[in-house]
Amino acid sequence: MVTIADGLRFPEGPVVMPDGSVILTEIARGTITRVKPDGSKETVAKVGGGPNGLALGPDGKLYCCNNGGFEYVEANGYLAPHGIANDYSGGRIERIDIETGAVEVLYKSGDFGCVLRGPNDIVFDEHGGFWFTDHGKVDYAKRCHDIVGIFYAKADGSHLEEVIFPSNNPNGVGLAPDGSALYAAETYTCRLMKFNITAPGKVAPDAGPGGPGIPLYRPAGYKFFDSLAMEASGNICVATIGECGISVISPEGDLVEFVETDDVFTTNIAFGGEDMMDAYITLSGSGRLVKTRWNRPGLKLQY
Repeated sequence: MVTIADGLRFPEGPVVMPDGSVILTEIARGTITRVKPDGSKETVAKVGGGPNGLALGPDGKLYCCNNGGFEYVEANGYLAPHGIANDYSGGRIERIDIETGAVEVLYKSGDFGCVLRGPNDIVFDEHGGFWFTDHGKVDYAKRCHDIVGIFYAKADGSHLEEVIFPSNNPNGVGLAPDGSALYAAETYTCRLMKFNITAPGKVAPDAGPGGPGIPLYRPAGYKFFDSLAMEASGNICVATIGECGISVISPEGDLVEFVETDDVFTTNIAFGGEDMMDAYITLSGSGRLVKTRWNRPGLKLQY
């Protein structure tokens, strides 16, 4: 793995751009940052709170899951989130103009009767809508942990719906290549869940014995799941905290391979390059964006 950039403040949400740059979030800095191929950095927008997952929408703008902010601890060279921010600014979905840096709040808690606590990861479907997870918040002072869900929304701001509730602190989210299934990675249970999509923004309510979700994979060992990306083959690549790396899981629920990294907070992966075999991985604890050649092509996103 080659380090593209360091000195980032808990980077997440990498989006590979056509010019070879990568736009990502710096959660601890509250900014959207572009990392150029030579490693230089520029601020795209200052959003505040805790910008987390990021995706390009049908209008060419960035859509950001803003979790409202964390507190942090720093030790042994690693930065780590630690509970809800003292100045928590509320969960929301933001739309960002890449050229001007203008930020607008597309959805916030209370819109359409929904509660947004800590939006985390996002993926667009072929219909121009997007799925996103709400990871929730931990409040150590109050000894409580949010019960959260998975949402579907339209890019024009006209519709927001909590489709799946409850969900065990969902983090990464992705869609099968044919759009038939939604995958969500739960952090603390370290489960990869599958949901059968029946229509845009809808899932089968009784796919599994406990409701709409089907537990697809859960590893042994000291591991926690974070964000994810899809391969063109349908494999799910889940960033794995603890044992440091990317877990590649087949649609049948088998571990294809585990790609090791050197950061306990390995949080996300995105694919780019002409053959979609350049993998960009965020190593958040040490503040790095790295690049490596992948064994199989990644799935091209909708936008």
